Amino acid sequence: MMRLFVRLSACFALGLVVAVLVLLGLMFGGQFTLIDGLLLSGTPLAQLSLIALPETFWNALTGLADATQNPALTSFLSLCAGLGQVGLLLAGGFFRLWYWR
Repeated sequence: MMRLFVRLSACFALGLVVAVLVLLGLMFGGQFTLIDGLLLSGTPLAQLSLIALPETFWNALTGLADATQNPALTSFLSLCAGLGQVGLLLAGGFFRLWYWR
């Protein structure tokens, strides 16, 4: 069981690294419409986390008063959620490629 967890974690870490490299490539290539799509795909999860977690948590984490209404925080959470989704998809592919029997 632990071996499976380590394999999944390693695949997810590799998927996140590849996702960040793809994001950097998109930024250098000027493909900002694709980056906007990535942000759009992460927006529902970011909004859910802003609603589900208490406002005091976000205020303490960011050091801003009324942090849940800050557009920079929402945008950053959307980007992180979008990258996490891409990393998870890549991790599934890597796991299937290397460890699936």
